[in-house]
Amino acid sequence: MDIIIKRALVGGAVSTLVMGIGTFILGEISGYRAMDMLSTSLSGINMLCNTVILASSTILALMLTLLSISRSADSRLTKKHYRNVLHIAKYDTILIVVATITFLMLNLPIIESNEVPENWYVAIYYTSLGMASVLGGGLIAIVTMLYGTIASIILIVGLKITDHPLVDHEEAEDAKEEQEKQEEENKKEEKRESTK
Repeated sequence: MDIIIKRALVGGAVSTLVMGIGTFILGEISGYRAMDMLSTSLSGINMLCNTVILASSTILALMLTLLSISRSADSRLTKKHYRNVLHIAKYDTILIVVATITFLMLNLPIIESNEVPENWYVAIYYTSLGMASVLGGGLIAIVTMLYGTIASIILIVGLKITDHPLVDHEEAEDAKEEQEKQEEENKKEEKRESTK
């Protein structure tokens, strides 16, 4: 597994764990108290879902710019770089789907319904907090992965680092040889023209 993905997964897991610890600290609650706390936390969780959907959609759209910069680089990039970009796009899409489903589920008028037993509110409350922690951790993981990829692109394209692990040295050497051959042919052609 790539170091960028490992770092991202650790960051996402830590943030999910922090949210889980916060939920554990609140302690066990009764059904009525869970209903009261659920009504208080729903607006914040809905706002988190909206933020995650917006941020993830923006990241997915800007991945096209990242790809165009990668393609226009002087140095050829390895397939590993494009796999990293593919991982980011895949996880980002999954996060959008999960955030949308969570948003739709939490907008059902559960609190207004008289048919829902009181003890269900405890499970609904903890599930909503669990989903919020997963969404927050997922967004942190994707942003961390994106940072690692962008940092590599800056080093390769902007700072012209040629010994970076994501630079394809074989293709770079082939391109250099091709360029040298082209220059030699141009010189020979110039000599021929000058002798005429």
